[in-house]
Amino acid sequence: MPSIAKHIEQLPSNQIREITQAAWATPNAIVLSIGEPAFPVPRHILDAGMAALDRDDTNYTPNEGIAPLRRSFAEWFGRRNRMDVTQHRVYVTAGAQQGLHLAMSMLLDAGDEVLIPNPGYPTFAMTAQLVHARPVSYPLRPENGFQPHISDLEELVSSRTRLLVLNSPSNPLGAVFSEELTRDLVRFAQRHDLWILSDECYEAFTYGVPHVSPARFDATRVLTSLTLSKTFGLTGLRIGALVLPEGLGAEFNAVMESIVSCVGAAQQYAAIAALTGPTDYVETAAHHYRSNRDAAAAELSSLNIKYLEAQGAFYLWADMSHATGGDVRSWVRTFLAEQGVAVAPGTAFGSQGEGWIRIALCTDRESLLTGVSRLPKR
Repeated sequence: MPSIAKHIEQLPSNQIREITQAAWATPNAIVLSIGEPAFPVPRHILDAGMAALDRDDTNYTPNEGIAPLRRSFAEWFGRRNRMDVTQHRVYVTAGAQQGLHLAMSMLLDAGDEVLIPNPGYPTFAMTAQLVHARPVSYPLRPENGFQPHISDLEELVSSRTRLLVLNSPSNPLGAVFSEELTRDLVRFAQRHDLWILSDECYEAFTYGVPHVSPARFDATRVLTSLTLSKTFGLTGLRIGALVLPEGLGAEFNAVMESIVSCVGAAQQYAAIAALTGPTDYVETAAHHYRSNRDAAAAELSSLNIKYLEAQGAFYLWADMSHATGGDVRSWVRTFLAEQGVAVAPGTAFGSQGEGWIRIALCTDRESLLTGVSRLPKR
């Protein structure tokens, strides 16, 4: 039998999926390991998608997405970031993950280096490897509040560096970049003539601080990845967008055509309804996540467990090094087996996550507090 490609053999497994699938196979497990919004999708969004199917709107759509959805994304993104964004810069994708893949496919040659956060979402590194690029992790340290430091980036940049990946609000950390830090990161990219890929999946969920998009400071080098998976709970519909600098449309269409051609029409019409309709879902979800954060943080404090105070997204990043014995990946499996609770191991997000866990706050309050209460006291 012929061998598969070497770069595929070297792709790491996703430890979030690893523990979550084990939890799904465990009767009565409390699953706090995956970011799956727990609210039902608003009826008007479902109706818009079903109406497209009822009228047999099941043909190909343009590579870049239908014009009304591109316009809706442009208005949403521009309004929330106080920017003037035209629909011609917006390209519809099958979720944020495909957006990351498409962006890296357009920007990177084999052997190019990509600066990715550590801890950071695991597919940043996986996607870079998939397109034959080399992920280079920049450390986010607890003593710095898990915020990037320009000095660390300066030490890592090389002649092969092409792309800086940013993620604010952060998954897994819940950290949010200030306007000053965001501006400094853009200036760093300008000094070294780098592209920026900004993952803004959680832009709708910040608590007491604003979300600041790097695109506000440089529209010529920043690609912004958006999704409705978290904002409106549409994880299974796979609908998102890339906001690109001017002039990359032909390249996007060529890459999109070679991978999936287009996103399904029904999902796109559902997305229009989400972006242009009532925002009650977003407001309710934000309140739920914030109150869950506060309740879970209080429970962690009662157990004397250190954690990062999340300013955004819907996760808590907690230090379990007193219990994990230097192998948090194995510990979460034992914790699931013994206590019936699944949490994501910090090493799913990079080496800097050893000893830490990510707790998803998007479940119901009772399950969340029951699960957190079973963590071993420090």
